[in-house]
Order: sequence, then C-alpha cells, then structure tokens
Amino acid sequence: MKIIITGVTRGLGRSLAEEFIRRGHTVAGCGRGSEGILDLRMAHAAPHSFEVVDVSNPIKVGIWAAKVLGFGEAPDLLINNAALMNAPAPLWEVPVEEMAKLMNVNVTGVVNVIHEFVPAMVAAKKGVIVNLSSGWGRSVSAEVAPYCASKWAIEGLTKALAEELPAGMAAVPLNPGIIDTDMLRLAWAEGAEGYPKAEAWAKMAAPFILQLGAKDNGQSLTVG
Repeated sequence: MKIIITGVTRGLGRSLAEEFIRRGHTVAGCGRGSEGILDLRMAHAAPHSFEVVDVSNPIKVGIWAAKVLGFGEAPDLLINNAALMNAPAPLWEVPVEEMAKLMNVNVTGVVNVIHEFVPAMVAAKKGVIVNLSSGWGRSVSAEVAPYCASKWAIEGLTKALAEELPAGMAAVPLNPGIIDTDMLRLAWAEGAEGYPKAEAWAKMAAPFILQLGAKDNGQSLTVG
C-alpha cells in the first residue's frame, strides 16, 4: 500500500510512518523539520521518500505532490496529520499572528494537500483520506479555542468532502485519542505523562487506519 503522511517528523506522524513501514507499506512523508526528515531518509531508503514541506505553502505542497505522484500510482491512503497547538490562553489574549499560523497549517494546509493528491485518487476511484481531528474537534476546553476551531473545521470539511467522493472512496475525520506528545504537553503539561506514548499508540492505530474503507465514508471515528 502507498501511504502519504504529513507532519511526519515527530509525534503521531513519525510513529505512524515507522509502524506502516514495519508492516511492509511504502510511505511518502513531509514535515517542516529538516533534521527529522534527514533522520527518516537515513533510516528508510527508497521506495520510501521524505521531504521538507510546509503544508501551509501551496506552491511547496504542489512541488512535493508532483514528485511523489511522478513515482507511479495514486496513494491508497492519505493522512493529513500536520498540525499546531496554540499556547494556552483565553481567546482574547491569543496573538492574531499565532491564530493565523495555526489555521494556515491545521485547516488550509489540509486543503492544500487535498488539492494536490486527491484528484489522482478520484481519477483512480480508490483510496481513503484520513484527516486527523481531535476530541477538541467534537468538544471544547478553555484556553485552546484556536485549536478547537481548527479541528471543528476539520470535522465539517471532511464530512463535506465525503459527500463529494466517488463510490468506493472514503474521507474520515479521525480522533486519535489522547496521547503523550509534545502537543499535549503544551496544552496539558501536568497530565500528559499519564497517557500512552506515540510509539505504543501507533501499534494500535496503524491496523485501525489500514482497515478503513468505503463503509466508513463520512464517519467521525476514534482510534481504539
């Protein structure tokens, strides 16, 4: 299976990439951290591929997608994982620039990736698009309003996309559950360590994601 993952340099994206590769799948990933991308390239040679890409930049996403799609068939699985968390604060104290950057990655970045990869999937009439949502895409908490807004947007965007896909495809907003990552520690430093690490989570999440198909189109799902 050919799998595309964004935000692949750390956290859930990195752990998923490693687990999919361990299971024999081919992964093409992107991330903003050049050091993390270099580590992945050193660890996993072709046919896997990893590039430094900021998903909020449509031109860079287009260049990356052209390179990945140039290697052959459309992806079987597209996972939009790249996301930012705001520094916890009441909404009126969140800097406008921080809000804009978060929305550009968490929402516009997902749209940029969909624009570049999904047409090939639609032409092939196959494939699953998984957009990482959150418990905060279906509920809210104080001081993370920007992140909540972005993930509520992902829920609606993905469900609308599901209505547009040809039969046999699927778009799924997926809540990964609560995992001890850098992002969670930023939002909830004192409680994060009580939850599973990303590596342990990926061993459960990878098979869950791999079994997704047309039957799941438009469904708000949660790993576990």
